Amino acid sequence: MDKPLIAITMGDPCGVGAEIIVKALQTPGIGDICSLFVTGDPAAMRRALQVCGSPLALQEIEEPGQARLIPDGSIPIMALSRLADGDLEWGKPTSACGDAVFRYICTAARFCLDGQVAAMVTAPINKESMHRAGHNYPGHTELLAELCGTDDFVMMLAGDLLRVSLVTIHEALQDVPRLITLEKVVKTIMVTEEGIRQLTGIKRPRLAVLALNPHCGEGGMFGREEQTIIEPAIKKAKDAGIDAFGPLSADTLFHFILKNRDAPLYHGVVAMYHDQGLIPLKMIHFDNGVNLTLGLPIIRTSVDHGTAYDLAGTGKASESSMLAAIRMAAAMAGRKAINNKA
Repeated sequence: MDKPLIAITMGDPCGVGAEIIVKALQTPGIGDICSLFVTGDPAAMRRALQVCGSPLALQEIEEPGQARLIPDGSIPIMALSRLADGDLEWGKPTSACGDAVFRYICTAARFCLDGQVAAMVTAPINKESMHRAGHNYPGHTELLAELCGTDDFVMMLAGDLLRVSLVTIHEALQDVPRLITLEKVVKTIMVTEEGIRQLTGIKRPRLAVLALNPHCGEGGMFGREEQTIIEPAIKKAKDAGIDAFGPLSADTLFHFILKNRDAPLYHGVVAMYHDQGLIPLKMIHFDNGVNLTLGLPIIRTSVDHGTAYDLAGTGKASESSMLAAIRMAAAMAGRKAINNKA
C-alpha cells in the first residue's frame, strides 16, 4: 500500500516554520512512514536549509502527486509565493506574508478535500499579518472549518499522556461564560469522543469534562454553569452512549491524570476555555504536543507552538512538535485508509 501523501504548510515566512520543517524532514525514518511536500516560498525554504546546515536540496513541483517521484535527499515544494527580500526579514512579517500564508493553508486544504493528499500538517502562523492582508480569522482552526463548510469543529491539543479539547477557543476571558452553552458543550464532547476514537483506535474512550468555576461552583456559590449547562450536557452525552464524567475541577484532575499515567483514568479532557486546558497540557507536552482540528472531513495536525520570532533564523528551534504532528497525521491517515477498506 502506498504511503500517505501529506502536505505541510510552511507557515509564517518570518518565523521558525521553514526551519522546523527542514529539521523534521531530515530526521532518519520520517520518509518511511509518509510522502511529503511543502506549500510555501522557495526563498524562505532555501534560507532555512542554509541556517540549519542541512544537506537536503529543494525541488519545485506543480502537482501533489509529483512529490512521490522526488528522490531522497530533496524536499518537494509547491511554490505558492515568491516573496521579496523585504518581506523575509526574521520576526517582522508583512501583509504580503499574511496573504502568502493564507494561500499555503487554502491550497493544502483543497488538496485534502479533493483527495489528492491524505492529510495536512501546518507550521505556525502570525494572525496579525493575516488580518493585515484582509483574512480575518482567529487562527487555523476557524479558517479550516470555513474551508470545509462545517460548524461542528473542535480544537484539540494532544500528547502521549494528555489530550485536551476546548469548548471555547480564542476568546476573551470575559466572554467565556456567555459562550458556554448546553449545545456547544454537548457538541464538543461528541466530536471529541469521535476524534479520540479516530486518533487512538479506542472504541469507547473515557472523557473528563471540566467545570467552569472553582470547585465546580461549590453548589452555586461561585457560579451556576455547572448545574445549568455542564451537568445537563454530560447527561445528554451519556444518554448518547458516551463515557463522559464530570463536571470535574481542573485544579485536581490533572494531578490525578499524572499520578496514574501508567493506567489512564481518562483518554481525553474537555476544557471550557483555552488556558484552563492548555496550560497543563503545555507544561507536559510543550516540545511534542500536537494541535488537531476535530470534526473536519479532512485530517489536519499542527505544531502546538507559535512563530518563535526570538529563535527565527538561529536554527535552534526544536522540530519535536513538527515531527509529532507528521507522525500523528501519517498514523491517522493510515487508520482512515484501513477503515475505508473495511
